Amino acid sequence: MTIAWTHFTPWASLAGGIVIGLASAVFILLGGRVLGISGILGGLLARRPGDVGWRLSFLLGLLAAPLAYAVFAQPVVPRIDAGWATLIVAGLLVGAGTRYGSGCTSGHGVCGLSQLSPRSLVATLSFMGAGFATVYLVRHVFA
Repeated sequence: MTIAWTHFTPWASLAGGIVIGLASAVFILLGGRVLGISGILGGLLARRPGDVGWRLSFLLGLLAAPLAYAVFAQPVVPRIDAGWATLIVAGLLVGAGTRYGSGCTSGHGVCGLSQLSPRSLVATLSFMGAGFATVYLVRHVFA
């Protein structure tokens, strides 16, 4: 295995991780809520009175961020090595796993682990292990 050094971005990745960690800490300290996207989206779909505004603002911010980035830098063209059917099945599996695991990668992996949650540790180990196994199978066994 080799590293594509032209795509190796440790400083940008570190900065992104710090921003996510700080945002999660501020969100839980000031709002008392976990910064997990599945919970934020799920709460928006459930529609409790007085709870829609901040959830909608958060999701709109997620959609607006790439547009704001495009104003200052050239947009990155994603490369996806999968067809539409694979993407749809993968999305449904992720959604089912998120529901079954009572949270997503950001909720468990960032917020849950920082709170020393045993459930989040098991969930994070499970989805990371499944991800490693999937990549290995797809790239080395079924290739």
